[in-house]
Amino acid sequence: MGLSDATRKVADHARSLVQLEVQLAVAEMKRKVLALGIGIGLALGAAFFALVALLFALAAGAAAIATVLPVWAALLVMFGGLFLVAGLLGAIGAGMLRKGAPPVPEEAIDEAKLTREALRDGN
Repeated sequence: MGLSDATRKVADHARSLVQLEVQLAVAEMKRKVLALGIGIGLALGAAFFALVALLFALAAGAAAIATVLPVWAALLVMFGGLFLVAGLLGAIGAGMLRKGAPPVPEEAIDEAKLTREALRDGN
């Protein structure tokens, strides 16, 4: 067996090793994507049932108020309370959006400008 045969065998082994590593990577990615998909599906199912539970809690609250007031008034009270909560959350959200806009890393840009100037002045 000559040097060319040995070189060819090494190249064949390297090619086989690369193919096996690619197959391993593909198998690992399939397993992870499957787990991610199942996890997302279960999380969405949990979110759906949490929303249904919240709706039942609100209905129970309206039913409790209806023991004191007429049903239409109890529903109106629940509507008003939910509308106030929605307004409060909307106002807080709008404030947070104003704080975050525009999404530019201003401090990092300022620091980069200062570094560039310092390097320019140092030469």
